[in-house]
Amino acid sequence: MKQAKQWQPVKLGEALIVLLLMLVIMGTGVIKFGLSPQTPVMLVIALVILWARVRGADWEKIHGGIIDGIKTGIIPIFIFILIGALISVWIQAGIIPSMMVVGFHLISAKWFVPSVFLVCAIIGSSIGSAFTIISTVGIALFGMGATMGMNPALVAGAIISGAIFGDKTSPLSDSTNLASAVAEADLFSHIRNLMWSTIPAFLVSLVIYAVIGTGAASDNGMSKIATTVNTLQTHFTISWWAALPLVIMVVCAVMKVPAIATLFLNVGVAIVMIFVEQPKTSLSGLATTIESGFVSKTGNASVDALLSRGGVSSMMGTVSLIILTLSLGGLLMKFDLIQTAMTPLVNHLTKSGSLVTAAILGGIGVNIFVGEQYLSVILPGKAFKQAFNQRGLANLALSRVLEDGGTVINYLIPWGVAGAFAANTLGVSTLAYLPFCFFSLLSPIFSIISGFTGIGLKRQAPAAATNATTAVTPEASGR
Repeated sequence: MKQAKQWQPVKLGEALIVLLLMLVIMGTGVIKFGLSPQTPVMLVIALVILWARVRGADWEKIHGGIIDGIKTGIIPIFIFILIGALISVWIQAGIIPSMMVVGFHLISAKWFVPSVFLVCAIIGSSIGSAFTIISTVGIALFGMGATMGMNPALVAGAIISGAIFGDKTSPLSDSTNLASAVAEADLFSHIRNLMWSTIPAFLVSLVIYAVIGTGAASDNGMSKIATTVNTLQTHFTISWWAALPLVIMVVCAVMKVPAIATLFLNVGVAIVMIFVEQPKTSLSGLATTIESGFVSKTGNASVDALLSRGGVSSMMGTVSLIILTLSLGGLLMKFDLIQTAMTPLVNHLTKSGSLVTAAILGGIGVNIFVGEQYLSVILPGKAFKQAFNQRGLANLALSRVLEDGGTVINYLIPWGVAGAFAANTLGVSTLAYLPFCFFSLLSPIFSIISGFTGIGLKRQAPAAATNATTAVTPEASGR
């Protein structure tokens, strides 16, 4: 009987070829041919499995990689399903329409785009969840921008940028906690240290939004505002009571209530509001709304297009992509493709600037090849931690880099979990809003500048640096 081929460690050249082929397939499919990410990702998975089988991997190991990858995304998948339900009941209960009406009265049309960025940033810092901001406040602000005749991609970019800033700077954020934990840095010290790159990126983004967004509302769009407000007030219950679910969300965030419990509570509150405001609502009708989404029937085509959304089914495209990308990530981890490609690079870096740049590029690379936000923090964190210590850099230096190269970039990847979610929720493709997502684009740039200039780059105390390595380079001992 022929002996099965034994698995051999993957070599650097082989790993780079496989990863490059993956990138070409996914990039060509999504960017050149405009395909939805699912098909290119499925093709890449098939090729990785074929490659693994040719090299001697058995089906048990392949299945194990897929299972290990998907396991990390079970909770996010469930959260996305709940968000789909939340969007539909928030619209029917008048919560999102109320936010739109209040917004039309409070936010200046002239400064609408920078206002969107600021509002999402402030609320996001309180809640600590970019996904929640995008799917609630973001939808309302996006609807306002569409009514004013603004570029949907620009408005989406401002919403997403503000939401990411809030997520990145909040102690309640999962990704922020993860970055500090992976780098073994104190959470609040980590958040303070983030400001060296985050504040410049925030301020420059705000200025850009103010410049390109000033006067973006068309005259025709401004004339539609009064009509839209009248339509919303006629067909939805507009009241200050609609702020209750938002207050509950903030309170739950402060009390560190898990996301699943918070979303269930908000869905429940919205359902109660629906039955109070619309006593004739049937259970079957409400169930259909939760499952298939809310269908607006105001007679105003623009309003109906904006507010016919949500439902569990609306998230299934995102869920399918998450399952596929997590499966791919699990396979790449199982067969050491990412680790093999990163390790030699890390070992040859001697200067702080090049090390910081490489770590950021590592996070970006994991986002591109795996499409999973958490892995873009975990993998570079593990790969670069020893190198940062050997160069005399503090754990805070690494934790900031993991955020700037990992967390914020996932929203720019069409097949990324966050990118797919934002595109599906707002109805604007990732590649369309990418040029306007300035905060995500600028954060890694300012982090790299910090690495080369030494400004804000935290270093170990002399004793800690000595213990970390007996061969610290001269460059690592000073700014």
